[in-house]
Amino acid sequence: MSNALEALDRAMADPSQALDTLNRLACERSLMAFVRAMWADLEPSTPLVGGWPMEAICAHLEAVERGEIKRLLINVPPGFMKSMLTSVFFPAWLWGPRRKAHLRVISTSYAQDLAIRDNVRCRDLMSKETYRRWWGDQFDFSGDQNAKVRYENTKMGFRQAASTGSALTGHRGDILIVDDPHSVASSESDQERKEALAWFGETLPTRFNNQKDGVLIVIMQRLHQEDVSGFILGSAPGRKPLKGWTHLMIPMEYEPDRHCRTSIWEDPRTEPEDLAWPDRFARAEVEDLKDTFRAAGGEYAVSGQLQQNPIPREGGMFQVKDFHVIDRMPEGYFRVCRGWDLAATKDGHGARTAGVKIAYGQGKVIIIDSDCGRWSPHEVEDNLLLCAKRDGSNVVQSIPQDPGQAGKAQKAYLGGKLAGFDFHFSTESGAKEDRARPLSAQAEAGNLLLLRGPWNDSLIKEFCSFPAGTLKDQVDAGSRAFAYLLGNRPSDLGAAPEEC
Repeated sequence: MSNALEALDRAMADPSQALDTLNRLACERSLMAFVRAMWADLEPSTPLVGGWPMEAICAHLEAVERGEIKRLLINVPPGFMKSMLTSVFFPAWLWGPRRKAHLRVISTSYAQDLAIRDNVRCRDLMSKETYRRWWGDQFDFSGDQNAKVRYENTKMGFRQAASTGSALTGHRGDILIVDDPHSVASSESDQERKEALAWFGETLPTRFNNQKDGVLIVIMQRLHQEDVSGFILGSAPGRKPLKGWTHLMIPMEYEPDRHCRTSIWEDPRTEPEDLAWPDRFARAEVEDLKDTFRAAGGEYAVSGQLQQNPIPREGGMFQVKDFHVIDRMPEGYFRVCRGWDLAATKDGHGARTAGVKIAYGQGKVIIIDSDCGRWSPHEVEDNLLLCAKRDGSNVVQSIPQDPGQAGKAQKAYLGGKLAGFDFHFSTESGAKEDRARPLSAQAEAGNLLLLRGPWNDSLIKEFCSFPAGTLKDQVDAGSRAFAYLLGNRPSDLGAAPEEC
């Protein structure tokens, strides 16, 4: 810094030179100042619109550079310049203004072409006249390693672009940047999401030059309860948060009960629904975004991508306000069915067996009871029979039948166990969301009642997280029961077990 001050003293005789030196010194102290100074060189036709969300991201990246933060998770809505700040400006700031051209940076995204795009933008920025004039003495690009996917400098630093799931064999970095590890489409696929989580948890941690000092930055919008952010935060059922992470979370609209505070920053908003960046996303633009997300993915898309909460505050297909709790069954005639969703998972965090009992009549749908758990095959049979005995012969037990010969054998076996009770078997058809729509429509119309019980909170939470949430067993069981009561399934009541 003393050399910089000496340069400033020499420049005082020339005001324009003095201003140039002051701007350079400001860039060397502040990432935000660097972004402001260099923005026009990279985006000459797009004016920079500043705001505190951008300053908050920069402040946390500066803390990373100082060594105060080694694990940083940033959840922000689309359009908050996350890729430009983290994958373009930040590495360029490290190599030049911060005099750390030796650092090796690996950037990944769900699609390699996106990681390559930011790799190229960063190199373009560092090739601009102003950048080379101010910090050209810090490094040069190596002529034999200067491609889009990977380029090196004369101080042994490099930038490498890769995709989520890539092996990264032979490449180790000082800073690993994971920018949008999921696409919207891949986040809805259980298999693709699990593959991304396995890569994040097993492959990526082995790619550091130095495990003690290596930095990992994840920046993304929330897409699912079990996305990479959920893995870090432990938000999925049965998961624990990973240790040592700083979480910067900025929802588009302020939610007081989700107020974000880190070791160096806190959300400046105080009023519910205050916008995060009104100069960039005013109320009209935010409402347009909501309409777009609703059309594509419903309320849970709005909640995830804009609010950074993949479980909506008021629900997706089902909303908290739609569940009207009652203390006793009303008078009158109701048809009653308990729908089942069967699994044979004893331990862990997998699917559960659920039996949801619903009454329908007088224009009302009443959820009377829910019984669910992770049971062994034998326990599944015992609990199904126990519920049938408790419900009585007037309550239909609607049970899903696996297709093919195995399903016929299962039907014959369970049918024998349920002899004397009213039961019904049918195969499932269509997506879970489609099967849930008739019940969702009744909820939206205000016709859904809930008999008070200790199981209420669990059921409401699961219904209101559907379909983005991990657990769907009670929703599927309830959808089956209501579909039977509507007469949408073929009748197979009390039929004798088929010969197999």
